[in-house]
Amino acid sequence: MMHAFTPEPKPGDLIEIFRPFYSHWAIYVGDGYVVHLAPPSEIAGAGVASIMSALADKAIVKKELLYEVAGRNKYHVNNKHDDKYSPLPPSKIVQRAEELVGREVLYKLTTENCEHFVNELRYGVSRSDQVRDAVAAVSITGVVGLAVLGFIGIMASRNKRQKQ
Repeated sequence: MMHAFTPEPKPGDLIEIFRPFYSHWAIYVGDGYVVHLAPPSEIAGAGVASIMSALADKAIVKKELLYEVAGRNKYHVNNKHDDKYSPLPPSKIVQRAEELVGREVLYKLTTENCEHFVNELRYGVSRSDQVRDAVAAVSITGVVGLAVLGFIGIMASRNKRQKQ
């Protein structure tokens, strides 16, 4: 059986780790290690339990082995914004990441999460597509919900008029 070739990440690469219901992000710094934001309850491979980490307001910048952070979850290199932003030189990305290790930082799911953190290190731009996509999905769901409620209201009032 042939296994798909997964290239070794390069220093400065963004690593997307697929947790149940969300992605956790880390930055590869070499020798099998990543630097990532770990809210106090983030446990490698914890799945649903680590969703509770989203409620924390502080996180610790940790340097850990990628395979330990990923646990049983799949992961891949995802430098998805290289076409929009120029990545900083890999040595600078790694240096900036290493300087933050051990620090406790503010953590907010919507504005300062692990995806914001790694994009800031790689591109100098703090952004999270997960948050943007979730907000868009909620907005669309809300609009559709209002449209359905409006339609039900119109049909109900039409039925009422026909019965009179």
